[in-house]
Amino acid sequence: MAKKQPQKPKKSMKELLKLKGQPQIPKVGDIMKGRIIEIGPHRVWVDLGPLGTGEIFSREIESSLTDIKKLKVGDEVSAYVVYLENEEGFIELSLRRASQKIAWQELAEIKDLAKVVVVKILQANLGGLTCEVKGIPAFIPLSQLSLEHYPHMGGDRAKILKKLKEFIGHEFKVKIIDINRKEGKVIASERQAYLEKVKQKIKQWKVGDVLQGKVKGIVDFGIFIEFGKGLEGLVHISEISWQQIDDPHELYKVEDKIKAEIIAIDNGRVSLSMKALKKDPWIEAKGRYEVGRTVQGKVTKINPFGAFVGLDKNIQGLIHISEFKGREREMRDTLEVGKTYKFKILSFEPEEHRLGLALVTEVTKEKKGA
Repeated sequence: MAKKQPQKPKKSMKELLKLKGQPQIPKVGDIMKGRIIEIGPHRVWVDLGPLGTGEIFSREIESSLTDIKKLKVGDEVSAYVVYLENEEGFIELSLRRASQKIAWQELAEIKDLAKVVVVKILQANLGGLTCEVKGIPAFIPLSQLSLEHYPHMGGDRAKILKKLKEFIGHEFKVKIIDINRKEGKVIASERQAYLEKVKQKIKQWKVGDVLQGKVKGIVDFGIFIEFGKGLEGLVHISEISWQQIDDPHELYKVEDKIKAEIIAIDNGRVSLSMKALKKDPWIEAKGRYEVGRTVQGKVTKINPFGAFVGLDKNIQGLIHISEFKGREREMRDTLEVGKTYKFKILSFEPEEHRLGLALVTEVTKEKKGA
């Protein structure tokens, strides 16, 4: 005996739209719920109550987050309305589009509520790690990794990639920080999830506290310090020393013990300073550097706006580009990094850590002696 086919709606969708007192008529893009009444080799039929029967083609199931093999008669499904009435008179539905729409809605809710979710790392590249949230691909940028997982390898790209690949298959706790459904992009942050966890722990600390910790990681812009139980803080390169530091790797290594002062706590982020625990050499230098005095100094760096000059271990002055008529080429032709010259102090502002210089040339000497 031939299998009885599911019944089409007794009235067409156009006729239903004209009637009053009928159930709310869906529109294309809506999500509808119904119960499976029959599963065929290439399609599934869904009972939609007074609206009749919905039809789902296998291609609209297989590419969804739903496994077609697990579907059975009587199951309730949520499906996306593709056509209100196809050529066969059924409401055409899609589980694929429904699962995607629902997943994006859930992602938006996770982001808005700042929920922490657990993800499995699927791939790694030099930019960060990839994972999935609710079946949607997501990316964790390098800058959004926690201190524990950040690859503190300096600029060694091979070592960074090797370290990141070690996390494939591991589970991370993350927060969703950005969603762009149009471009299909989701950005996740392990660092934000970490900050949420430590907010309560950080309450025991305050600005001005001095702490003992150890170097957990070194990057171009500073040093990450681990202190307390699982807490971290950053000593920015400008807060390491009163001296100019070009590369923190030259001064410290991982596991070195460090003493630092908390200078800021902002939303779980702790900023530290090592130089705050030392006397300000600029204040002590007031008697040594006076306007009009001639001093010797070594050029340490040349920038488009001027050249930095080391006068002693801690004090650096600046000879501005204007001293060379605003010509960078002339400045670079006159000065050489690593060489010592005589300079005249034009200005000295110790509270602002500023000292202005002018080059003393042989011509100026002759003029003085004339």
